[in-house]
Amino acid sequence: MGARKKIAADNRKAANKSKYWAILRNTPTSPRKMRLVADIIRGLEVNKALDILAHTNKEAAPRLYKLLKSAIANFEAKSGLRADESSLIISEIRVDGGTMLKRIQAAPQGRAHRIRKRSNHVTLAVDTVNPEIKEKLINQAKEANA
Repeated sequence: MGARKKIAADNRKAANKSKYWAILRNTPTSPRKMRLVADIIRGLEVNKALDILAHTNKEAAPRLYKLLKSAIANFEAKSGLRADESSLIISEIRVDGGTMLKRIQAAPQGRAHRIRKRSNHVTLAVDTVNPEIKEKLINQAKEANA
């Protein structure tokens, strides 16, 4: 690896130490259906988002609920702080298309229709809105990197 790429990789690793996220890959739901639920909770405080997901009657809601709990646990593990004391919000939620299973369904007169079974990848990041806590977390990440 060249020096320029190594420096860029080190900077990227240092920036990621102060980010807290969880990723859900290859979810067997179409991205469009997952985005409907993701748009509901984008930018909300995590406790409010958990309540909304618990009472949303969509197929994607339990999956996003579990993913949000995982992101909160990742925050608590990496920072050493409790989530309820840190006033966490969902800073980013991104739904991307995943792999597509292509199947054939028989149709009349010897023809066939194509069925596309879509999947998606969800990236959910949480962050604190409290400036004192945010500064403390950034300093911890810089000290760990040094």
